[in-house]
Amino acid sequence: MFMNDSQKSLLLKSIAKKLGFDFCGIAKAVYLEDDARRLETWLNNSMHAGMNYMEKHFDLRVDPTKLVPGAKSVITLLLNHYPSQSAKPDSPKIAKYAWGNDYHEVIREKLYAFYAELKEEFGEINGRGFVDSAPVLERTWAQKSGLGWVGKNGNLINKKAGSFFFIASLIVDIALPYDEPFATDYCGTCTRCIDNCPTEAILPDKVIDGSKCISYFTIELKEALITDEMKGKFGNWIFGCDVCQDVCPWNRFSTPTHEKAFEALPGMLDYSLKDWEEISETQFQILFKHSALKRAKYSGIRRNLEFIKSST
Repeated sequence: MFMNDSQKSLLLKSIAKKLGFDFCGIAKAVYLEDDARRLETWLNNSMHAGMNYMEKHFDLRVDPTKLVPGAKSVITLLLNHYPSQSAKPDSPKIAKYAWGNDYHEVIREKLYAFYAELKEEFGEINGRGFVDSAPVLERTWAQKSGLGWVGKNGNLINKKAGSFFFIASLIVDIALPYDEPFATDYCGTCTRCIDNCPTEAILPDKVIDGSKCISYFTIELKEALITDEMKGKFGNWIFGCDVCQDVCPWNRFSTPTHEKAFEALPGMLDYSLKDWEEISETQFQILFKHSALKRAKYSGIRRNLEFIKSST
């Protein structure tokens, strides 16, 4: 059956909604010239710190046709992870996105189902789906798909629902009706994220210095010790950091996720510092088998616990 552009867009977005995605947008697959320039400057200034993987596959990051030959469209999907629960204020802190099951596993399954349904509805499609697992500039594509703007803290902000979202991308080799890019930056003169960043990692012009970011130190850093100059700046963060999102005025519109898999793992939000210290490596592997915490590994969490203890 022939479908016009409006019908194609409605059908595609209804499939996304049925699978649990909160927002869906479509952009034309093009070379990201501005992003290439910004990324090159960021790398040259060593703001990626020890994240050497950011230096690799530069051309793939800025050109979707390098990832999917003949790429014509980039579909961006957002999935809310804002929790309904609250953590104890004096407990070791974990970024909200890691309270439940690993988002890679949850979203990958939905993305596969989405891709399969598109093939049924639109015929032969070649494409690849990505969930923070390949060199894709997801926030840029989200902005180009009309889903929001990139805030001063580097996060995508949706005007209706804030920034507590996971972003998934599907690059396909068929032309689709494209959404208008989101053209307005509603951060305005607000600098709350910059002013409240504990390590001054948020710089002007939406530049994030990864070498100062708490998330880098608590997750990506491979060294056995965290540098002493960061002592007293981490608060109680042992995995990631939400400060710049928690202070963002747009997150007053955040609502709890409907995705059950993102609910906090049993008891985790009640763990005291002592509870965390008493977890053995075997227990860690069992408790967090399906959690994003496994990225930092047991040794990383132990290091982070020791660091916040030594900082008080």
